[in-house]
Amino acid sequence: MASPYFFRKSMTEMSRMKKTKIRDSTSSTLKTRSAKVHKCSGPAVQVKQEREDQCISVPEPNRPGSETASNPDQRKPADGEPPRERRRRPVKVEYEEPKREPKKEPKREPWEPADWRRQLENIRQMRSARNAPVDSMGAARCVDPQAPPEVMRYQVLVSLMLSSQTKDQVTAAAMERLRRHGLTVDSVLETDDETLGRLIYPVGFWRTKVKYLKQTAAILRGEYGGDIPGSFEGLLRLPGVGPKMAHLAMDIAWRQVSGIGVDTHVHRISNRLGWTRTGTKSPEDTRKALEDWLPRQLWSEVNWLLVGFGQQLCLPTNPLCSLCLNQHSCPSAHCTSPGRKPLPHILKPPDQSKVNVESPPPTDGMKPEGPASPMGSPTSSPGLRRGSRGSPAAATGQ
Repeated sequence: MASPYFFRKSMTEMSRMKKTKIRDSTSSTLKTRSAKVHKCSGPAVQVKQEREDQCISVPEPNRPGSETASNPDQRKPADGEPPRERRRRPVKVEYEEPKREPKKEPKREPWEPADWRRQLENIRQMRSARNAPVDSMGAARCVDPQAPPEVMRYQVLVSLMLSSQTKDQVTAAAMERLRRHGLTVDSVLETDDETLGRLIYPVGFWRTKVKYLKQTAAILRGEYGGDIPGSFEGLLRLPGVGPKMAHLAMDIAWRQVSGIGVDTHVHRISNRLGWTRTGTKSPEDTRKALEDWLPRQLWSEVNWLLVGFGQQLCLPTNPLCSLCLNQHSCPSAHCTSPGRKPLPHILKPPDQSKVNVESPPPTDGMKPEGPASPMGSPTSSPGLRRGSRGSPAAATGQ
């Protein structure tokens, strides 16, 4: 019979069957999608899937504390009302970036100059007399051989600091005056700036070097007990000490070869001989280029050889290529650098009527800077080297 009771009961059973079918199809769809994501993402992708009972299960409507009581979208539909679609929770997917291997630098083919061994042997032959200024007035010759080892090492460091932008003759004279005054860490700290400047004058940038000597002495006494650092990195921490000084100090003071000491002579001659793969623009670039191919057992010798060779034959301007044994293999042979044009006031003879009274004789072994001014203080001379404008007395107002 088609009574309302049986009709309502059949409709309720049909809605339950339909609801169960939707739940089963939703579960299978979500599982298929998560499997596809996991399969396509590869080994570098990790899928973090929520628990099945939290993502798919539908809470019973009559259970106390269920979400259907608070969420109207999940309430059981009334009789005869089509079931509402349940909101699906999204599956959380987390991706991990694949580990990237560091890029490997292309291997550089070993390179060395074509005829460098014969050129080096020729330089040794030309330097066999050992009569260059560096042989008698270098940093190794400016120390007191009777001093304790730590004092000798400190004197080597001071000599290297004073030699920057200064000729060996001027450095050796300044070191002689310092040794007579007392050249130790304590004596430098006890000496005032005015007296210390008078002792090292006229080295290049003597005012700045006075400050560096005081600061370095304070660091050595406070951190190293009056000795100098025994590592290249420790020497670089000192004020006024660069890579060239640090490498030479390690070689001369500690008898350890940490690198090639490249100054202006080594930088110039290395580029003239073609000992760098490409032309370098600074001594530090030249040091790196030489250390790439030059055997390590020659690092200590190459500085002494090239410095003396640059002081005697391979001069900065007008090198003596005709006397060099490498004139036939050097790519820069007989290519003299152009000389500077003489200034007009130098070509004219000086006017004797305008010449001032001769300057007073130098005091304390210092050279006068120029003709005396009418006020009695020495005036600056155009022939002064950089960094030595004015004498220590003029700088202090005396």
